[in-house]
Amino acid sequence: MFKKLLLAVATLIATMSFAFAQVDVNKADAAALDAVKGIGPVKSKAILEERKKGDFKDWADLEKRVKGIGEKSAVKLSQAGLVVNGKPLEGAPAAAPADKAAAKADKAAAKADKTAAKADKAAAPAK
Repeated sequence: MFKKLLLAVATLIATMSFAFAQVDVNKADAAALDAVKGIGPVKSKAILEERKKGDFKDWADLEKRVKGIGEKSAVKLSQAGLVVNGKPLEGAPAAAPADKAAAKADKAAAKADKTAAKADKAAAPAK
């Protein structure tokens, strides 16, 4: 029971840290880029290859140099926490408020607690 509770708390903390993290396209490694929703291994590799030629100046430079990143995907990536030179995409809607992210994390933790309680009940000897 204790291990499951500890796992749920660790998952909650990890989820919250991802929700608030910003990833700078000019500083991030492949793992950090992959952690951004909307960027997978192929796109992170393309970003890193283009970055070898020089840092990205701004969002327009990123869109121009990396195949698969256009206006629409740039908005989504900015909302997911990607920044260029520390700046989110201008004019893009703000990322989901922290309250929503915290509520989502709380919901995930509650679900983990219910699952752990069911497992404990099933493992308990019959009386």
